[in-house]
Amino acid sequence: MIPALAVARELRTRGHSVRFIGTRRGMESKLVPPAGFPIDWIEIGGLKRVGFRKTLSTLAELPWSVWQAGRLLQRAAPSAVLSMGGYVAGPVLLAALWKRIPIVAMEPNAVPGFTHRHLARFFARALVSFPETARWFPQGRAEITGLPVREEFFAISAKPPAKPFTVLITGGSQGSRTLNRAAQQSWRLWTKDSMHLIHQTGPAAFEDLESLFQSSGIAGEMSAFLDDMPRAFAQADLIVSRSGMGAVSELAAAGKPSILVPLPTASDQHQLHNAEAFERAGAARLILDAELTGERLVEEVTTLSADPARLAAMSKAARAFAKPGAAQRAAEILESLPH
Repeated sequence: MIPALAVARELRTRGHSVRFIGTRRGMESKLVPPAGFPIDWIEIGGLKRVGFRKTLSTLAELPWSVWQAGRLLQRAAPSAVLSMGGYVAGPVLLAALWKRIPIVAMEPNAVPGFTHRHLARFFARALVSFPETARWFPQGRAEITGLPVREEFFAISAKPPAKPFTVLITGGSQGSRTLNRAAQQSWRLWTKDSMHLIHQTGPAAFEDLESLFQSSGIAGEMSAFLDDMPRAFAQADLIVSRSGMGAVSELAAAGKPSILVPLPTASDQHQLHNAEAFERAGAARLILDAELTGERLVEEVTTLSADPARLAAMSKAARAFAKPGAAQRAAEILESLPH
């Protein structure tokens, strides 16, 4: 939703009206109204990793959801539809095709999700973040624009590793049990005064971990949620993170070396594909979720912290994925479509 809102704001500054379509269960219900955009609701569930009964339920909902979306598009009469993918996009895109409305897909993952993969040949344009993603779309319709990222991440300057070495550990706003567990296991293994840890635990684990962290003697800070993530990025010499589209886009914008631990339950293994793309480029180290322990974390961080040249090369490789002005370019492409 953050990239979609960035494009919406850019379109609004250019004098266009923007409407969202979403579900009341999704993050759009929390983020879109406060941003001042109108939103219409449809009812649809997922099809991936939801079990047999839920799949049948979603398939039964689909014709009604497409009809709902069609009515909304008929009333709004948009010049184009911008899709970020996901299960909510399915009915809207089918309705847009029915109404002959041009579709632009913003696909930030290395391998497109279920909806974008199966409807790729119908899109007017595809805005991607990785060169290899273009092969999923008709020739000539994909453009590497990157994902809209807050300007504060682009403003982060490169810096040589400091002493103590600062590691940011974040599993996203909700945290990660795997990263939290490995971080806790690592506390007793660090060489004294060698590390400064900044750890975003997520709200569920914070209370249990915070008191243990304070008594561990490890230098650093622990938070349930980091209000100023660009500041934490700027402080960090290395970042340990999941590899969702938002995370890798911020790493690219900031030019930060990283250890990526893909969420194994992510739909279509998109986090694994993102991390593999970063590792192939030399921008990150990839550790599978099942292989991350405190010992492995300390081993990887210690090896990287002792090699400033490699960290600098990783930083440069990460920055190569960054594409400033993604929201502006998306708006330009939407404006260029025949109405």
